[in-house]
Amino acid sequence: MTSMTPYCGPAPERADWFGAWNFDPYLLTVLLVLGLWGALTLRHQQRDRKGAATLAMGAALLAFVSPLCAMTVALFSARTLHHLVVFGLLAPALALAFPIRKVPVVASFAALSAALWLWHIPQVYSAAWDSALVYWAMQAALILPAWAFWSVILGRSKLGHVVWLVPLVGQMGLLGALLTFAQRPFYLEHLAHAERFGLSVLQDQQLAGLIMWVPGMIPVAILAGIMAQRVLRRDMHI
Repeated sequence: MTSMTPYCGPAPERADWFGAWNFDPYLLTVLLVLGLWGALTLRHQQRDRKGAATLAMGAALLAFVSPLCAMTVALFSARTLHHLVVFGLLAPALALAFPIRKVPVVASFAALSAALWLWHIPQVYSAAWDSALVYWAMQAALILPAWAFWSVILGRSKLGHVVWLVPLVGQMGLLGALLTFAQRPFYLEHLAHAERFGLSVLQDQQLAGLIMWVPGMIPVAILAGIMAQRVLRRDMHI
């Protein structure tokens, strides 16, 4: 088990976790610059794209500035929730505001899948815990392909693209099951912190699996159904 302090800082105490905001000046500067750039770029665009850009900024603040960032140090279940915010909220919002063009859905799906599994390899997780550089490299490895993937899914009304949500949901379900039914903890970095919140490290991991399995899968599955229905209704002129 590593003794290094991860990027989001020391794990907060149960009584004051809501005050554990991340005011990293470099991060705040980057977010400010990107926010201003986005506002200028979209100043003459439709309201929907401006709203998506605002949602993306809110998701970034939630993931990397709010106490959720510090909670990812205390609980692996919070880390799972963080990942859902990143690729299930931040990335789709970016795709609607600033769609990435000409990236094949196969390539973006493969890269997104690789990032999801890499984050759950204990040795890779430890490396991201020990190094801010690795941490941000892993975040980029998750955000960029998710951004490209959602750009395809949300930007093109084709049933062939919508069905790519099915294997995404399947992977999330498999990851969730592996975490939920594991007989031992995989991420010992949380061993000294989970107990502050009334959980053993194994219970924390099981909770993470349930978050991935249920709250993570259901919205994507519902979205897939809605989009497929719309495509079929359009193609059949219903």
